Formats: sequence, C-alpha cells, structure tokens
Amino acid sequence: MKIKKKTICIVAVILVSTFLFACEIDPLINGNNDPKEPNPTIDAPVISTKPIVLKPEASGIQVENNSMTQFDYSNVSKGYVVVDYKGSNKKVRMLLTGPDGVKYTYVLHGGKEVFPLTGGSGKYRIGVYENLTGNSDLPVFDYSFSAALENDYITYLYPNQYVSFNENSEVVKIGEEVSRGAHSKLEIVEKVYNYVMKTLTYDTPKAESVQSGYIPNVDEILKIKKGICFDYASVMASMLRSQGIPTMLQIGYSGKIYHAWISVYTTEMGWINGIVEFDGKNWKRMDPTFADSSNQSRQIMEYISNSDNYQIMYKH
Repeated sequence: MKIKKKTICIVAVILVSTFLFACEIDPLINGNNDPKEPNPTIDAPVISTKPIVLKPEASGIQVENNSMTQFDYSNVSKGYVVVDYKGSNKKVRMLLTGPDGVKYTYVLHGGKEVFPLTGGSGKYRIGVYENLTGNSDLPVFDYSFSAALENDYITYLYPNQYVSFNENSEVVKIGEEVSRGAHSKLEIVEKVYNYVMKTLTYDTPKAESVQSGYIPNVDEILKIKKGICFDYASVMASMLRSQGIPTMLQIGYSGKIYHAWISVYTTEMGWINGIVEFDGKNWKRMDPTFADSSNQSRQIMEYISNSDNYQIMYKH
C-alpha cells in the first residue's frame, strides 16, 4: 500500500515576478515512505566523488563601472557575470536580458554577486535600478555586451545567486558523502534526490512568510533540516554541481501544467530534461534507468531529450 506524506509548499522565485505555488512531497519510490537505495550495475566500476567546485571570479579584465555599480564580464565564456552594487539604496533590482529575449529580474544586496548567462551565446543587456518610491525606479547603470560560451552546459556548473556554494560549504561535503559508491553520474542524481527527500521536512511557517528577494542558504537549510520547495531544489542543484554534474533549475510548463524541473547534462546523452520534477503538487524523480539509452525505446529517448516537450520560462 502506497502512503503519501502531504504538506503544503510555497516556492518563491524572484524573477520578473514572484512565483508562489503549493506542493506535496512524495517519495514515489517503491510505494513506501522510505526511498529505496540505488541498485547500481554490479559490473560498472565505482566512480570518483571528489568534489569539483568551480569558483566564479571578478577577474578585472573586462569591467564597466560607475559610482553605483561595478560590472565584471571577464568570464562570460564561462557563463556568468559578477555585479557589485556600491550604492546605499535598500531596494535595488537588476534586469538582465539575453539573446533569447527572456528578461530576468534579480534583487541586488550589495557586494559581489554572481549571475548566470542562461540565454547562451549572444548579446546581453544589464540594467540596475534603485527604487525611489512605490513602483518608481531610477536607472543607475546600463550596459550591453556580447558573450561566447565555451559550451551549452558550462553555466550550470558554477555557483550563482540562487545556487550558492563554495569548496568549504557543508552542502559540498555532504554531497560527496552521499554520492560515495556510485557507479555513474545518474546514480549520483538518484542518491542526492533520496538524501534530500529523506532529510528535509517542509517549513510551513517559512512558506507563509517568505518575502520577495528570498535567496536559499543551502548550508543553513541542511543544518535545520527543513525548507520550502525552492530550498529543496537549490540544495539538490548545489550538491550535483559540486559533483561535476551540470544541473539546471527550470521553471515553466509541461502542456498546461505549471512545473519546475531539475535537468542534468551527461556526456553520453547531453541534456536529460526533467530528471527531478515538481509539477505544482508533487516532487518526483525519474528513475535513472529510464534515461539509459541501452534499455529504452527510441521514442522514449527522443521525448526526454527533446526540449520542445517543455515550455521553459526561466533557467538558473
């Protein structure tokens, strides 16, 4: 008999607007409350799980600045930029528009902050705005630049404002411990998912009071062992990226249903869309063997590797 453990979850994603939605956390594995342990291929060798933590840098090679903002785009080939707001305004937002035409709105907190170039290679425009009163903003910085990324997954290996970690982060250490004994990158995804679902509990008071501009602190989430859905996703993405697995957190639609996905990249298959999915009600994990091309039909493989089946609005 399958037992579902229900709870209400609200995710706040601060982009052009704030998204709030409810979710039910369901192990969906073997029909019980305890996610099963991975069942690796016995003949496959155990892979290294030593952390691979890439460090964003403000190299100072390509910089544009004024009295309010310093913008470092020295490492656009790595898929990120660094913004340092130096003013004193308490309500500051940044608008980043990429070659895909998607506009991302971020809240700036002062100091150097890292932002991903999710639109791929092409022309970008950045604008920084200080709030004067109500909906009235004052533009204090504006700049256009071009980016030529090394590849289509490099962006999703680096930490950024929403997926924030470094080599000393607890989330990295735990990610290594959880992943030990894995025989493949996909098995690491399974191990990380199972750990997060078993370890974290849903924080209802936090969900009811979360404010615009909220950014997950992954180490704090692991310390208190509870969080909202945005926290779950950020923890999973941090662990997987620190294991050298390009991991994309996506918000959008599958058909007419509002969804959130975690997609991963492997050298064998490229992007595997929706390997961890939030459908507006449940967290689910695709069985990694489902994405094993040696075991599945051409139709299944074409579906999960075809981004046309997913209407993605935002990527992190």
